[in-house]
Amino acid sequence: MSLKTRLLQKKILLAPGVYDGLTATLATDAGFEALYLSGAAVAYTRLGRPDIGLTSVTEMADTMALVADRTALPVIIDADTGFGNALNAQRTMRLYERSGASALQIEDQTYPKRCGHLADKSLIPASEMAGKVKAMADARKSSETLIIARTDAIAVEGFNAAIDRAEAYLEAGADVLFIEAPQTREQLTDVAQHFANRVPLLANMVEGGATPITSADDLEEQGFSIVIFPGGIVRAIARTACEYYESLRDNGSNRPFSDRMFDFDGLNQVIGTPAMLAQGVKYDRNQS
Repeated sequence: MSLKTRLLQKKILLAPGVYDGLTATLATDAGFEALYLSGAAVAYTRLGRPDIGLTSVTEMADTMALVADRTALPVIIDADTGFGNALNAQRTMRLYERSGASALQIEDQTYPKRCGHLADKSLIPASEMAGKVKAMADARKSSETLIIARTDAIAVEGFNAAIDRAEAYLEAGADVLFIEAPQTREQLTDVAQHFANRVPLLANMVEGGATPITSADDLEEQGFSIVIFPGGIVRAIARTACEYYESLRDNGSNRPFSDRMFDFDGLNQVIGTPAMLAQGVKYDRNQS
């Protein structure tokens, strides 16, 4: 089922954050219906840096291709600001679509951007962002590839300005709206009241961020269609990794940590090593 078709259902779509082939595999096996390839998570893991616009369009496209090689699920990918002007946004659409993305999320920050839950963001004019949305719509190869228009205006220009910007992006051709970082439950509800009957809405849950953490069921009841948890996996893995390295340093062995990790065979089962080796043997025998 395509992402476009799935969004016709009332049930909210919960898309966990992933950042590589392994996390895509694990999330797929956990039973999710779609994934979110987080630019922040790629910056955190691939660069070891914060989400402040340091990742490039080609790094993200390469990562998307690796994720698509490990899952058949639809993937929503973070397109940041389109990595430049409207022409850059068109190139981003073409690169991401070829790499296997089902939806591109583009935002109205200036470039380089920063995480939507960091302070001191700045925005491009709404008309410029609307032009990027239109340019991406013109560049996409398939009508099944969705454009998710995000505005960061709440923290910069206020809630009413965010609603006005979202209206402009919807008129320009956005398929989904993403109003970033509502600061209260009331603002989440107001977003849904403005748009839920006209267009799918995406909510972003960031642990420790500006928006109160709200369950998928609660967001569905309010009228949201998608909820993403983009960086949660990195926060979980980073904490586990800190504890792992401290244990190894202090004990000189992984024995004290063994009940919190896969052993060699366990990890190979998770990533499908036995099946791949058996497949290779089958092809070897066919050649003989």
